[in-house]
Amino acid sequence: MTASLHELLAAERFGVLATHSARRPGWPFASLAPYALDERGGPVLLLSDLAEHTRNIRADARVSLLVQQTSDEEDPQAAARVTLLGMLVALPSDAAPSAREHYVARHPRAAEYAALSDFRVYGLSVTEARFIGGFGNMGWLSGEALRAVLGP
Repeated sequence: MTASLHELLAAERFGVLATHSARRPGWPFASLAPYALDERGGPVLLLSDLAEHTRNIRADARVSLLVQQTSDEEDPQAAARVTLLGMLVALPSDAAPSAREHYVARHPRAAEYAALSDFRVYGLSVTEARFIGGFGNMGWLSGEALRAVLGP
């Protein structure tokens, strides 16, 4: 199960980021979010200070990131997917340049955004994940177990 999870996160580039709405308390807010993996294999995102999801994260850093295998299959539920739960926080200035490089390497068109002053690199500190590798191949992983799979 874990090798397929690592392959999934490494192969895909986009996920659905779910945050807690600051404008509409009690409601979830989901948005498309390109991501990359840092040198430890953890997800990093480049977010604008002006974005709705960033406002939400400032109020409540608990998020989930759903990543689904891109598939030509007729049944999308047969594809592998993972929902990562954790805290999404702006990276400190000493960690941000390396994470930004990983992000831009994965998303070259983002280089222009990364140079703007209102964009920051955020790291997802995963507390647990729900992985579905196909029918009958599913389960929860702790953040520690996930980091062991994704780490160097």
